[in-house]
Amino acid sequence: MAKLGKRTTAAREAFAGKENVTVAEAVSLVKDNAKAKFDETIEISLVLGVDPRHADQMVRGTVSLPNGTGKTVRVAVFAKGDKAEEAKAAGADIVGAEDLMETVQGGTIDFDRCIATPDMMGVVGRLGKVLGPRNLMPNPRVGTVTMDVAQAVADAKGGQVQFKAEKAGVVHAGIGKASFSAEQIEQNVLAFVDAVQKAKPSGAKGTYMKKIALTSTMGPGVSLDIANATGN
Repeated sequence: MAKLGKRTTAAREAFAGKENVTVAEAVSLVKDNAKAKFDETIEISLVLGVDPRHADQMVRGTVSLPNGTGKTVRVAVFAKGDKAEEAKAAGADIVGAEDLMETVQGGTIDFDRCIATPDMMGVVGRLGKVLGPRNLMPNPRVGTVTMDVAQAVADAKGGQVQFKAEKAGVVHAGIGKASFSAEQIEQNVLAFVDAVQKAKPSGAKGTYMKKIALTSTMGPGVSLDIANATGN
């Protein structure tokens, strides 16, 4: 068995016996033990009582975190003409049409968010097998298929986070950096949990939120008290 480093051992000792704690205590634990040589990402995971293989149990949406994510988001926009110019003016990193499709088909995906105008979906649709598994496929339900490309680019750059339940009913996302203040992280946690709560699908039966956990890139995780996190 590999020998644990002092930092890892200390972190595990700090987390020992801590379960279902308040949001404030969880943030304090995770933040205080994020001691890597880089600015660790604070990550949240929610285990939901849904089976997203059924359409009426899919959980999907977006949330604009009050304090952003601390991450620089590269945005690609599929658009032509005036809309392409609008996207560039709004700060999109990559703008194109058939040429961008060919670039992506060639294996170059140098962006974190993909936006498209409705008229470009015939082109973008050919990339479903490439963009879909990476959760990059534009979708009108989360505002990434739109004529208002300037607003969509601004939202993506401003800390908007997309979320989608994976096949095990798990939703996860990065919701800040260890360098954020505890208050900023807490606000982001509550905003994210609230958004997932509001996205509860019609087909969800029984307990919707089964577990919420917070962790940093290199640190252990800690479970949150669901009632405290949801305000119930």
